[in-house]
Amino acid sequence: MIKMVVFDMAGTTVNEDNVVYKTLQQAINEQGFSFTLEQVLAEGAGKEKLQAIQSVLAVYAGNNSVELADRIFARFRILLDQAYATLEVTEQENAGSLFQSLRKEGVLVVLNTGYQADTANGLIEKLGWQRGEDYDALITASDVPRNRPYPDMILRAMEQFGISNGREVVKVGDSTIDIEEGKNAGCALSIGITTGAHTKEQLQQASPDYIIHNLNELMPIIIS
Repeated sequence: MIKMVVFDMAGTTVNEDNVVYKTLQQAINEQGFSFTLEQVLAEGAGKEKLQAIQSVLAVYAGNNSVELADRIFARFRILLDQAYATLEVTEQENAGSLFQSLRKEGVLVVLNTGYQADTANGLIEKLGWQRGEDYDALITASDVPRNRPYPDMILRAMEQFGISNGREVVKVGDSTIDIEEGKNAGCALSIGITTGAHTKEQLQQASPDYIIHNLNELMPIIIS
């Protein structure tokens, strides 16, 4: 029996027009690079954002400078605050109704994200989601020692609600690293969704149990 579904945020349950990754791209390219958004998404999607910067630099520029990555990350945080001042955020199609349907079935709804806590909470505030009404918990990259693809965020959520068996948990996300996270946590299902960072073909590289194209496809999979 499934007791908890862990959802990624941006691209999965939150539509913020890729502003975080566009801002990440801007911060990196200000240092003399010319990476495309597709490159940033391919290597950075789903990761804690300093980790994402490090991955992009290492893969596409062969640059492993900790100092450079830290400098870009600091600039990214400034640019993101500026972008958020006027950012319009909406939920992904059917997110809110899915949350309500799951919670009515007694299934916990947990949000997890590679964002820092202040960024994640800012998105939730813009959406007007309320903990205990729309979702049950938020676990962010700030809350755990290791980020995706390590399972720490999912394990933290399980511990919070007294769930000891990963086979009672489902993970849903829009990037390969989300799927890897779910598998590493021993989840019953790791499900990819094509509404965000990675295409169906990219998601298939992580061997998800399912790939869906809209959140309304989840209930028949989870509740049988």
